[in-house]
Amino acid sequence: MSLLNSIQSPQDLEPLTQVQLEELAEEIRQRLIASLSKTGGHLGPNLGVVELTLALHKAFDSPTDKFIFDVSHQGYIHKLLTGRNHNFDTIRTFEGLNGFLLRTESEHDAYGAGHAGTALSVALGMAVARDKKGSDEHVIAITGDATYTCGPTLEALNNIADSTKKLIVILNDNKWSIDQNVGALSRYFHYLRINRFYTFSRRKASKIIRKIFGEKIHGWLSTIRSSIKQFLLPASFFETLGLRYYGPIDGHDLPSLIDTLEQLKKEDKPVVLHVITEKGRGFQPALDNPQKFHGLGQYCAESGKTEAATSQTYSDIFGLKLASLAKTDSQILGITAAMPSGTKLDYLKNDCPEQYFDVGIAEEHAALFACGLATQGFKPFLAIYSTFMQRAYDMIIHDMAIQQLPIRLCLDRAGLSPDDGPTHHGLFDIGYLRVVPNLVMMQPRNASELEAMLDWMSLYEQGPSSIRYPRLAIDEPPAPLKQPLELGKAEIISQGDDVALFGLGPFLAVAQEVNTILEKEGLSVALINPRFIKPLDVNCLVQHAKKCQLIVTLEDHVVTGGFGSACLEALQSQEASHSRLLSIGWPDEFVEHGALHLLRKKHGLTPAAIATKILEKLRS
Repeated sequence: MSLLNSIQSPQDLEPLTQVQLEELAEEIRQRLIASLSKTGGHLGPNLGVVELTLALHKAFDSPTDKFIFDVSHQGYIHKLLTGRNHNFDTIRTFEGLNGFLLRTESEHDAYGAGHAGTALSVALGMAVARDKKGSDEHVIAITGDATYTCGPTLEALNNIADSTKKLIVILNDNKWSIDQNVGALSRYFHYLRINRFYTFSRRKASKIIRKIFGEKIHGWLSTIRSSIKQFLLPASFFETLGLRYYGPIDGHDLPSLIDTLEQLKKEDKPVVLHVITEKGRGFQPALDNPQKFHGLGQYCAESGKTEAATSQTYSDIFGLKLASLAKTDSQILGITAAMPSGTKLDYLKNDCPEQYFDVGIAEEHAALFACGLATQGFKPFLAIYSTFMQRAYDMIIHDMAIQQLPIRLCLDRAGLSPDDGPTHHGLFDIGYLRVVPNLVMMQPRNASELEAMLDWMSLYEQGPSSIRYPRLAIDEPPAPLKQPLELGKAEIISQGDDVALFGLGPFLAVAQEVNTILEKEGLSVALINPRFIKPLDVNCLVQHAKKCQLIVTLEDHVVTGGFGSACLEALQSQEASHSRLLSIGWPDEFVEHGALHLLRKKHGLTPAAIATKILEKLRS
């Protein structure tokens, strides 16, 4: 019988021998490789934490003890050990398991996450709550080395020692986020990895004390050991902040991991255990290419080969165009927050390395860094996923817009990010950006408009500008526009007198299909490509409101506060509120994960469903 299939809860690990645990670790790796080859997912990070997750569940008692996984994309083994092995093959598929942890999915998921840097603050909150309630459970934060570039992580470290005496922090050090880690902290962790004298000095300090003074002063051991260690080696960064540091230890040595965790349960102050793991361990293709296998779609479980991309994406067009602009303008700089490959700023990195910056997982810093550059006449392009740009919102208002600094915000993955779910959908950026004064916001319908908008942004100096574009393939290669972009001007594709369809970005293609259906019903339809979300082409909107029975807006964004809301506000301000407006977009809820066509069907965003809504509205 499969060992993994016998594990229905973490308590089933208790009777397993060391040999059986090692066998289980190998079985889990094979399960991950085979299953994710069909669904896609975060293979590399999970292959690296198999032994660590087994050790955690062996040493602690979930769900009484709380595991807080930073980001939580490395929580697949945790799912397998907590009763979800039977439906693990549904991970990241429509109505299946989520690719991250969810409190609603299992009582063992103490906290849900999808963005880096949350674990330490949350874990400290849980530890303080435990202290106040007088209970005695353990709280364990599992963090990656890349998360220590995050502001919230450093803010939490500043408070831990003063707030609780019992918290375990696991530093899972694999030298990678999605790409290789950058910055001073990355170099510091490298120093700790190679300086084995640190760990050696701790062990030797204990032996020296016991040999000289004996066991009678065991109660003084911790203090004296610390003093001798400080004499032998300066304090670590963590110990300076009041957390006792242990490690680094081999994150794939199960007996050592389990024994160390059992000892840490007895500690009387917050501790950090530095664990060295290998991203992609057990699957050679993932070891050879950690960046690719961090998170990917389907692949061959034997060779790791994936199907070659048949077309470029919006991200590719963005990256290539920015690199091209940078070659002729040395003032253009590209900034990413640990995602050069995802945003395709790696094109700029390769072509113009002196004009490229990766600041690590630090979106707030990236935004302020861009502001400093802009004050000195440079042209920073800040390429960050829509869902992660939310973290820099205060900087967008306080630092960019108020001071009218010409920062170029490039929001990748705007709209639905299908398989990743609500933590990664870019469905809120119109709502949070269009309310900001002095900010321009655009969305292209195709590759040609994307290039034209980047050209336009490179020359715009009156304040911050932004462009949102989806995680979609490009159907046609870019070509010069017939007419140059004009600030706040929409493109009228076809004229009509009954219905006006304003299709924003990729939803213009949906609007074109809706147009075909409506024309078959005998309706005269106007088709408009808005291009600018802010400033809105109010004249175009009012012109069509005066002659059409119905204005329809279509957008890859939640309807609340989105492009449709902007159009409604504009009509009211122009005293054209008598015209009816139907706003089509994603519902006012957190949209689940799943294939794009399935989610559009479920939420009524197929051309047929939209056409039906329009016809019903006209008849009402």
